[in-house]
Amino acid sequence: MTEWTIGPGDAGGRLDAWLARCPEVASCARAREWLERGKIFLNGRELAFADAGRVLRPGDRIGLWEDRPGSARRAAREVAAARDRLRVVREDRAILVADKPPGLLVEPLPRHAPAEVTLLDLVTDHLRGAPHARAFVVHRIDRDTSGLVLFAKTPAAQAALKRQFERHGPDRVYLAIVRGRVRPADGTWTDRLTWDQARLTQTRSHPRDARGKDAVARYRVVEQLEAAALLEVSLVTGKRNQIRVQAGLRGHPIVGERQYLFGAAPAPPGAPALGRQALHAARLAFTHPTTGARVEVTAPLAED
Repeated sequence: MTEWTIGPGDAGGRLDAWLARCPEVASCARAREWLERGKIFLNGRELAFADAGRVLRPGDRIGLWEDRPGSARRAAREVAAARDRLRVVREDRAILVADKPPGLLVEPLPRHAPAEVTLLDLVTDHLRGAPHARAFVVHRIDRDTSGLVLFAKTPAAQAALKRQFERHGPDRVYLAIVRGRVRPADGTWTDRLTWDQARLTQTRSHPRDARGKDAVARYRVVEQLEAAALLEVSLVTGKRNQIRVQAGLRGHPIVGERQYLFGAAPAPPGAPALGRQALHAARLAFTHPTTGARVEVTAPLAED
């Protein structure tokens, strides 16, 4: 990665304008494209298209990861071959909600093959030819989690929706099958978690660790079986892998979980099995970014 530090002479200007003057970028169009594709970082944080107009300050560090894995355009034939994996639940001029199948990334990550088609690729392909519409990711779910993912079609809609998520405004309800008998039958999970950027995992942090962030979720048992339980989990906060790690910390790892087991005993004979974590984003409710109306969408469980 190439990195520059903003001096007093460049402070106060727009990020995209600064990038356009940079020989490695050389145009506003390329600056915005590379922002959209996750190649631009500010002070170590990945930026998005909506950050193009960010005002620079002295000492800001701008990073360029030009050959970032997964940031190249996917071949048209690969996207065309995967079109049947896109299921649009709701769409209008400002938003698109997709029901993501398991096994599909929402958008490219540094550690996956550049040729892999993502949900963002499929939505971008779906919008091709639509006037004044592009695909902007609002939030993400894990590759092996199925269910609802929200996209914006304009930078303004993306910014408005992201502000809602930052304030924990949307209702995000998941269905999860976890191992064991869950007691009590309803309650609240509260933990302090730290994201390990090197390992791309969540860890439980010490209460005095400044890097830690509160993770809160409400759950209720929908159905208790002999060796597993179906839970409905409502996110109060929205941390990466949150439900997976919080269930595992309580000795009830999600069926199919391979990462957040926390020393749990092997599943007993006869327990349900699945080739991925049994987690599904079932319901999403939010305020529409342009009309102000309340929007609620649902997605049925994936076939597996």
